[in-house]
Amino acid sequence: MGVDYYKLLQVDRNAKDDDLKKAYRKLAMKWHPDKNPNNKKEAEAKFKQISEAYDVLSDSQKRAVYDQYGEDGLKGQMPPPPEASASGGGGNTYYTHADYPHRFSPRNPDDIFAEFFGVSSPFSGMMGGMGRGGGGGMGGRFPNDQFAEGIFRSFRDGGGSGGSVNQGPPPPPRKAPPIENKLHCTLEDIYKGTTKKMKITREVFDANGKTMNLDEILTINIKPGWKKGTKITFPEKGNEHPNTIPADIVFIVEEKPHSVFTREGNDLIVTQKITLAEALTGCTVNLTTLDGRNLTVVINNVAHPEYEEIVPREGMPLPKDPTKKGNLRIKFDIKFPTRLTAEQKAGMKKLLAA
Repeated sequence: MGVDYYKLLQVDRNAKDDDLKKAYRKLAMKWHPDKNPNNKKEAEAKFKQISEAYDVLSDSQKRAVYDQYGEDGLKGQMPPPPEASASGGGGNTYYTHADYPHRFSPRNPDDIFAEFFGVSSPFSGMMGGMGRGGGGGMGGRFPNDQFAEGIFRSFRDGGGSGGSVNQGPPPPPRKAPPIENKLHCTLEDIYKGTTKKMKITREVFDANGKTMNLDEILTINIKPGWKKGTKITFPEKGNEHPNTIPADIVFIVEEKPHSVFTREGNDLIVTQKITLAEALTGCTVNLTTLDGRNLTVVINNVAHPEYEEIVPREGMPLPKDPTKKGNLRIKFDIKFPTRLTAEQKAGMKKLLAA
């Protein structure tokens, strides 16, 4: 009877085509010699037997001969039927290929694997069964086993089209989610515009498919008037991983608190502390702008607690047109006296009554 192909593939004798494919898929991925470098001799033998078993059982004609005559009969060495007399007397004389019409020659296991998966050696450095001579000429690099496992995930887990031959290309690589970082900027940076250089270190594959660290400098040109939350994207500057498109690196503008100004949209706001007398009689506000100019604003109106003095075009540049600016809004923190003498109260009443 020879080798039991059903036992090799761990299926029963009534196994359907899908059962055979699932069994071959699982065992071929497990015993591929390039995945077993520390036990390659045994793996090669197992891989060859698994491939031969699948080749026979997945072919209806070969399987019919095997089911009737076993491996010996399939390979052209069949005992003669009981009524036939063996030449030269008794014994175990067998018919040869010349006596038997079905001649079977085992195929290259790499070719079977390549037809099934689309490549002959996903686990070696290059596709095409490097070092074992099978199914070459397919081009393309597999950096490591993890990449191969990712590409053949649907085969290994029983998904896809059932492992049929010529089932099409593997699924496209997925894009890694973006990597977001805060980009802290002062109001001066955003008012005038500036350039920031960010050093990153990322993992990339070298020419041999090995992982190496690469240092890069990313240049960010901050435009005048950019707002908090503005995103600057560097496509695919993340780490390189098997069967994955590198992530985009995204910097998000974050405004640092300023000691004098706060920002609302395109306006700048400053709060000036003044006395009650200044609020009633007027005052002068002296400021240093974000671009270093000295700005003097004379307040002639009565500055009540909700009053704002508007200075046109002294706010932040507009992002779409930096030649235009928002407004500067001056608010007032009025210091009220805690005590008044009788004489002061009388004077205040007289003044305000007028």
